[in-house]
This record gives sequence, C-alpha cells and structure tokens, in this order.
Amino acid sequence: MRLWSRPLLLAALLAVSGCVSVHPGGVDVMVVLDDDGLLPRTDTFRLIREAFAGRPRLGIAGFRIADETGASQRRHVPRPGGKNPLMSGPVTTFLGGGHAIRMSVIDQVDDFPTPFFYAHEETDIAWRALDADWEIDYRADMVLQHPRTEASRHTVYYRNTARNRVWLAKRHLPAALIPVCLATWAAYTLVQRPPPSGLAAWWAGFTEGVRVPRPPRRPMRWRTVWQMTRLGRPPVI
Repeated sequence: MRLWSRPLLLAALLAVSGCVSVHPGGVDVMVVLDDDGLLPRTDTFRLIREAFAGRPRLGIAGFRIADETGASQRRHVPRPGGKNPLMSGPVTTFLGGGHAIRMSVIDQVDDFPTPFFYAHEETDIAWRALDADWEIDYRADMVLQHPRTEASRHTVYYRNTARNRVWLAKRHLPAALIPVCLATWAAYTLVQRPPPSGLAAWWAGFTEGVRVPRPPRRPMRWRTVWQMTRLGRPPVI
C-alpha cells in the first residue's frame, strides 16, 4: 500500500484485484480519510476491494461518517433530509472525509476543483463523474469514526458554501436551471435562520460567486439531470 498526502487528508492507494482490470494487476483506487478520523472495522479495505472489483462502473464509494456513539449527523448522509444513514445505495454525491475513488475517474473527469478549497468540492467531482456515466454508492458498512462537530461553528462555512454553490451551478447546470438552483438555495438558507454573522458571511460568499469568474464551465447533460432526479436529488436541490 502506498500513502498519498493531501492537506488535512490521508490518501491511500491500493490495488483492487478481481474480475475488473484497468491496469495490469488490478484497479487503482484512492482511499481518502480525514486526518482526525479512524476506521473502526478491520475489514474496510476488503469491502473496498470487493466493491470495485465487482462493479466496473462504480466510480466512487462514500463512507458513513459516525461519531464515537455510532450516530451519523444528518449533514453526513448524502440523501435529501439525511435519511436512513444505515442504508447503502446509489447517491449523487459523497463525503470528502471518507471515500474511495477509482483513479480512472480522476483520469477522465479531473481532480477536485482547487478554487473551491472547502465546501461542495466533492459534489463538483461527483457531478462530473455522473455525467461521465460513473456510479456513486453510499456504503453504510464502510465506516469512518469522526468526532461530532458542527460545520457552522466557522463563518468560512457560510461564505464558502454560498460561493461554491453559485460556482457549482454556473459550472455544471444547464443554463435554464441555474436561476432555479440559486433561488432554491437562497430560500433554503433563509429558512434555516442562520445567525446574523453567518447570514452576512453567506451573502458575501453568494455575491462573490456571482461576481468572480468560476472554474471552466462544463454543463451536464439533461440525461444526467434526469438520472439525479430519479435518485431523489435533482441538481437544483
């Protein structure tokens, strides 16, 4: 096993052997773990090998993030409303703190968007992967234990989520869906009633996303929009 390092992330490269062979000797998969997380199970890498070896179009497997009690926060479940954290299945995004990604996905659709830095960078690469006909799974049995925290404890959370959501829409959505997505996002934020400091940071990020040029535009196909809708999360939500 080789180890790759990223800021605040531990990435391990492993060879997955089995019926799928993209490179001689197996399929290259990168496993990314938060630096303050741990794997409580001893068979996680076996599960990864089996998952990718058995599914040629599986591009990304997202882990279940759980605290010391085994509970998962709603924001860590990539389904609308954070439902059913113990149920595995196909999804439209994944958690950056714990996931495995096939290297051929990165070769085809490129790496995480550097300008995003924090927030929605996983969704950006997930949308590109889906548009390239890769599949994404949420795996409840692949667990990353992580201390329970609230992302909203930092104002950068509000600023970057707003800015990057605008960039995400401008970069990937068909033109007709961009205003729908941004209006939905703004309404959702107001309903959440963030603190005044958070709302000010959110608005600053939103206007920055509108004003500052985004990463290169790569609009997804309407077929991908429909696929995401069928999975329960249309890209405007």
